[in-house]
Amino acid sequence: MQTRQPVKSFYFVSDLHLGGDGQLQLCDFADEFVTFLKGLEKLSSETELIIIGDAFGFWELTTISGTAKLDEIAKHHASIFDQLRKTGAKIKITLLVGNHDYDLACYPEYVDKLRAYNINLDTSISITREVAGKLLWIEHGQQVDGFNASPDYGNLFAQPVGYYITEATVAGASKYSVFGKTAWLKDIRSVDVRQLPEWLLSNYFYNEMNPIIRWIMLPFLGLLSFTILALIAQGLKYFGVIDANYLLKNSVFTTLGIIGDLIQLSVILSMIIWSFIIAVSIPLFFILRDVKKTLQRMRILPETKDVPLYVPDAGYEEHAERIFGENPKVAAYIFGHTHDAFLKKTAKGKVIINTGTWLKLLKRIPVIFGYMPAIYRPTFRLNYFKIHEENGKIAIEYTEIPKTPAVELSILQRILIFNKTAEPGKYISPKTILD
Repeated sequence: MQTRQPVKSFYFVSDLHLGGDGQLQLCDFADEFVTFLKGLEKLSSETELIIIGDAFGFWELTTISGTAKLDEIAKHHASIFDQLRKTGAKIKITLLVGNHDYDLACYPEYVDKLRAYNINLDTSISITREVAGKLLWIEHGQQVDGFNASPDYGNLFAQPVGYYITEATVAGASKYSVFGKTAWLKDIRSVDVRQLPEWLLSNYFYNEMNPIIRWIMLPFLGLLSFTILALIAQGLKYFGVIDANYLLKNSVFTTLGIIGDLIQLSVILSMIIWSFIIAVSIPLFFILRDVKKTLQRMRILPETKDVPLYVPDAGYEEHAERIFGENPKVAAYIFGHTHDAFLKKTAKGKVIINTGTWLKLLKRIPVIFGYMPAIYRPTFRLNYFKIHEENGKIAIEYTEIPKTPAVELSILQRILIFNKTAEPGKYISPKTILD
């Protein structure tokens, strides 16, 4: 544990994930991050920027080995590295190690390489800073996550399970994204891992499927929706709630004549087929639920859906409370890793802060009608925290940098989610004062 207190104002960001194979070298937020750094360049030397890990995507960069990975990333992100050098000449910039740039803790040469850009590499798992007589406990957080924690921190060959998953899926997918009709596969690291199957199905349906097949399927998917409503109406009729199933017998079908009769027959046949499917699904539902409970008991699946990307087995709140209990002087636990920015006050007036990510985030939005795959809308939550002393107390300021994503959705996708918005991230107050 290294404790330093050279400055009065601290700025925090994390999870930039610069670099990777193929399309992953592209950076969506380069202009915004350079502007952010230019603003810091104008501040006094009593300022420190702390990048809380995963600044680089070394895990995703599989075509280059060793410290040459940093050179490759710097080549592709020259504007960011040039500004880091300029800003680092005016204020202190400290970089912590994350899981995706774990190599930083394994090669001592990185210290000098980063110092050339005026970046101070600290390979400690956790560091502290002092504000208003209290301590800020800062770490990336990967060591709390069993899938991404190194079993022997600092050993290049002690890679966690997450490394092999990332190397095989994320890096591999990005290299082959150029073969798709669009480069959607490069965004695989922006998706909650539990939603990957549905996200892949969604992109196949809307981006890769033969357009003729897709447009032929649309009426059948619409028929499925109508069938579900007709089955519900038939059930209501059976229990005497309504007199007739007006979805099967109505003036519209009568007016259409033989066409109406064919539509009615199609709906009836569809109802018979789906009644059989629903009957078979009942025992299957209980089997799948039991499988899910088993996986949750074995800690393979999280117990709730309200969890961010890369959720560890043990919660960060419990980890933070343990730190608060063992170190009463610590007033704030600050971490990154999960890409889910939030600020939460504990019952004892301390705070747990997650610094989120600057990566694109893909939010799932169900379609407005029918049983077509959900659509993933691109969003950003570029942000930073500033912590300083104010009237003898710790002041925490939160700022979001507006960014409008590029138009990536097709016309069909935009129609199917018309007037629907992505679920916003957790609310964070612009200013919090700790007593």
